[in-house]
Amino acid sequence: MSIKDKYVVKSIEANQSYDWLLNKHYAKRIPSISYSFGLFTENILVGILTIGKPASPQLCNGVCGNDFSKYVYELNRLCVNDNLEKNVLSYFVSSSLKLIKNDIILVSYADTDMNHSGYIYQATNWLYTGATKERTDIGFEDGSHSRHYDKNIDYTIRKHRSSKHRYIYFIGRLKKTFIKNLKYKICIYPKGINQKYDSSYNPTIQTILF
Repeated sequence: MSIKDKYVVKSIEANQSYDWLLNKHYAKRIPSISYSFGLFTENILVGILTIGKPASPQLCNGVCGNDFSKYVYELNRLCVNDNLEKNVLSYFVSSSLKLIKNDIILVSYADTDMNHSGYIYQATNWLYTGATKERTDIGFEDGSHSRHYDKNIDYTIRKHRSSKHRYIYFIGRLKKTFIKNLKYKICIYPKGINQKYDSSYNPTIQTILF
């Protein structure tokens, strides 16, 4: 049986991803979600992918300039069950992106602290635009950033932010315009040995809702 025969990718409600985001994904928190997709086999959810607006105006303005900042979204979570067949993950990502009908500039990151190089983005033809700089900024133990809090919070706490490989993907009729206005230099894909995080948690079984 082929991957296309065994698996189906569908849009899902954001709350269908919460168990995965809070308990299975290594970040352990719910990000901004504008689009959410599920990977199903035999009507059972075996993976989730979420896309949302980045909280950073600098990021939105920096990809293709201020005129196109409203189109910038981030693929912020991708999580599937262990031991799926080879190429299922790339099928899931590419099929999810095909379900988006709007003009979108997608950004996603591979965390060097997790020993991730972003091979899934390489396999699905994203543009690699280098790595962010390692830094420290104001942050909290739950992974939240300072922008999530008001001025009355103690901002003396600082948190390490690892370097991250940055990938870009364009969707829609404006794709050629986006590429023309890309502010980042396109670089050669990085290589390395990926290290998997513990994703053994089994989310509550969910089935396709008709």
